[in-house]
Amino acid sequence: MKRQGPIILAFAIGMLMLIQFFTPAAFFKEAYNTILDWKQVVLGFTFILGTWSLIRYHYIKINRKRENWQYSYVTLAGLAITVLAALIWKTAEGPYPWLFNNVQVPMQSTMFSLLAFFVASASYRAFRARTFHATLLLIAGALVMLGRVPIGSYLSGSIFGVKISLVAISDWVLNVPNAAAKRGIMIGVGLGMTATAIKIILGIEQTYLGKTD
Repeated sequence: MKRQGPIILAFAIGMLMLIQFFTPAAFFKEAYNTILDWKQVVLGFTFILGTWSLIRYHYIKINRKRENWQYSYVTLAGLAITVLAALIWKTAEGPYPWLFNNVQVPMQSTMFSLLAFFVASASYRAFRARTFHATLLLIAGALVMLGRVPIGSYLSGSIFGVKISLVAISDWVLNVPNAAAKRGIMIGVGLGMTATAIKIILGIEQTYLGKTD
């Protein structure tokens, strides 16, 4: 039952969630809400497990003196200080909001700022006009970027009596070909999610049990 138990549970929960979507019966609605409540409980335990895994990982890293092990002290100290600040001072003006607004938020902004350089580098490689499709991507990307910034309005004008607006062109690219591609991707994602859910319910997909063969 070590493997059969989770498979049976996944099948029962999956079928219950599927049936309640197609029936107005009060029993299934109540069961659905109960499962959502239990999901929050399980989510809380996953946070505990994740915190323990973080502590264990950095403890082993410090103990074995792995590369950049000194930064593990900073990580563990930050974790301890943040948790203690949230548990001891439970006010809106306490140390925890200050830590979040003055430490966490600037670090997130810094990370996303660095990601901008990676995006620019990837865009440079993708926008090389080596093929016909790459040329279309380059032209569409340039039109969208120019239409999203104020200079796009100044570059708009008339050619041979035809009014050309980079803003309108940018909106058309985003709302027509881009939206069509996004819908195709979302349809594929939905089909993939459905197939994976069916495989889990039927016990075909067992990777969540640690079985990879």
